Amino acid sequence: MKMRAGLWIDHRKAIVVAITEQGDETALIISKAERQLRRSGDSPLKGRYEPRQVPADDIRQRTLTGHLNIYYDAVIASIRGAESILIFGPGEAKGQLKERLEKHKLGGRIVGIETVDKMTDRQIAAKVRKHFAEKDRK
Repeated sequence: MKMRAGLWIDHRKAIVVAITEQGDETALIISKAERQLRRSGDSPLKGRYEPRQVPADDIRQRTLTGHLNIYYDAVIASIRGAESILIFGPGEAKGQLKERLEKHKLGGRIVGIETVDKMTDRQIAAKVRKHFAEKDRK
């Protein structure tokens, strides 16, 4: 049996569960992307911001996109050897990851995409094991 992978993903982190003949391994990949970039001096006590202190939206979007590209590449590198990939999570990150996998010609390995809420590491590992155990019975 080759490696099978399942992962819970959002824009902040990905929890990857790899199942092999030797057992399963869980890995955490943290994103450096921030949706709301922090501004220096952000305090009601310090008064209003000057427009020059706030980065332009296109600059913030390019920065976010760059961080997400690095993050998705790290996730893809961790699951590249998997013959089957299950993706689940709460937001749009799973769809974005699917598009990147297809661009890397790994889209055919995706066996499912599901929307789920926050889960603990144990719940994620159990969901991945259960999904692939059900696939083995069929």
